[in-house]
Amino acid sequence: MNTPSSHVTMPDRRRVGRSTLPDQRTLLSWLFVGRLVLAVGILLGAGLVWTERPRESFLVTVSVVVALVITGYGAWHVFLRSRTPGNGFLMVQALVDLGVVTTIVHFVGQPQSAFPALYVLAVAAYALLMPPAWGALTAICASALFLGDAFITRAGAPDTAFWAQVVVFNVVFAIVAVLGHRLREAGMEQETLATELKRVRLEADDILRNIRSGVLTVDGVGRLAFINPTGQRLLDLDGDGLIGMPVLDQLKGRSTELWAAVVAGIRNGRKISRGEGMVTHQGGRIFPIGLSTTTFRQEAQEAPSVTAIFTDISDLKEVQELQARAERLESVAALSASLAHEIRNPLASIRSSVEQLARSKHADDDERFLAGLIVRESDRLSRLLSEFLDFARVRATHLVPIDLHAVTVAAVRLIRAHPDCRADAAITVEGGRTILDGDEDLLHRVIANLVLNAVQNARGPIRIVVSVTAVQGAEIPHGTNLEHAVRLQVRDDGPGIPADIRERLFDPFVSGRPGGSGLGLAIVQRAVQAHRGLVLVDSGPGGGTTFTIFLPAKMMAEDAA
Repeated sequence: MNTPSSHVTMPDRRRVGRSTLPDQRTLLSWLFVGRLVLAVGILLGAGLVWTERPRESFLVTVSVVVALVITGYGAWHVFLRSRTPGNGFLMVQALVDLGVVTTIVHFVGQPQSAFPALYVLAVAAYALLMPPAWGALTAICASALFLGDAFITRAGAPDTAFWAQVVVFNVVFAIVAVLGHRLREAGMEQETLATELKRVRLEADDILRNIRSGVLTVDGVGRLAFINPTGQRLLDLDGDGLIGMPVLDQLKGRSTELWAAVVAGIRNGRKISRGEGMVTHQGGRIFPIGLSTTTFRQEAQEAPSVTAIFTDISDLKEVQELQARAERLESVAALSASLAHEIRNPLASIRSSVEQLARSKHADDDERFLAGLIVRESDRLSRLLSEFLDFARVRATHLVPIDLHAVTVAAVRLIRAHPDCRADAAITVEGGRTILDGDEDLLHRVIANLVLNAVQNARGPIRIVVSVTAVQGAEIPHGTNLEHAVRLQVRDDGPGIPADIRERLFDPFVSGRPGGSGLGLAIVQRAVQAHRGLVLVDSGPGGGTTFTIFLPAKMMAEDAA
């Protein structure tokens, strides 16, 4: 299978991250090997002419042995001890190599051989290994050794060819030194650039793997070029198996909005800055996403590639719904307060008048019975009006540092003594000391309402767990301005919340229990909102119910005001 042109590939490791010159250890290994080859050749040559030139052969053998010893030490120092050779060490090695070359030139004879060219190789090699000043010293030493050997072996003054060779040594050194210096600088810049590129790639890869948004790239023919782990999870796709494969059909099956955005980018280069859509998993899970796309065109690519960034915005949508619900409750609370005040006074007058009529000597038994019924219903309406006023008066008026765990323990102790608390209700409190800025009375009512609501709705034995803990970062839902929060959670294994009232659960006068006023959870919602927090609910028929409340650990001055 051919890899698509837009597929994201790693850079060629043979070309990135290496200098334009062989590194120092490689050059030294070449020099050591070349020295060994020359030394062996010298020993063989000395052995062949030992009887004819014994004195010279002996001196050559001694010099070769010394060179071999120094070579062994150099290899041990560089390769076994892994030490970085300094300029002094390199200069010693240069002198050894120049000595070996001089021995060959002297032993063979200058005019009749091409071995003086070895001086050029030695000078060029050490010009690459050492800074220009040390390289110049190597060239001077090479010239001096060549000149000294010439005066020893020749009776007269050196000829023009000899001086030409000396000039060549120094010209080669100058050229190689300049080029080597520039190549070293270019190599260092390339290595720095490669290191920086590698660091940026690692950082980008780490970001793409850990961000909470999905990222995918589709090339101009609809093949998947890249997808990060979050994108695979959000779309329920096997990204590794789909790289380089057509992916538009899979995208259409998961999210028609995402598919349409990608297709629009491929066909006409359209970009989307802010969009929304729905994702449907094969298991049936459906959730909203926010998405944006951008396009780019690579060389030899007819249609542009499209990169899409998408995020699960379920939490954001839920927070927005909570805020809208809080606004509706605020309006209902204002209306409830007005109605309660307007109804309470006439109701009190009606009750008082009926009581007086019932005590009249002319009232018969039927009239007294009806009067008693009116009085009882008036009292019930009065209690309901009191709940209206409680609902309307929910305000966080006294925010001080409190221990929410201690408040929870006190509220649970009160519920255990409540007449409606069942004997088979097991209520436990988890967590430890947790400090936040809050109104103790309001938070006490929140916990008591939630626990009592769970007890009253149970149809049999029930287990309730109330937990308090501090949370931050990823544990806090998106769309809130909370950085450090306290989480209060009330979980039960009861019958759950019926589906027909789940969407209206926090609305006033909505109750799943016969005889309930439907204001308990509305008061909870307003009390949490008064603390600039949010309350979430998770429930299913027969699967129990979990209320999760997030409260700011520290109330800002403007929020408290």
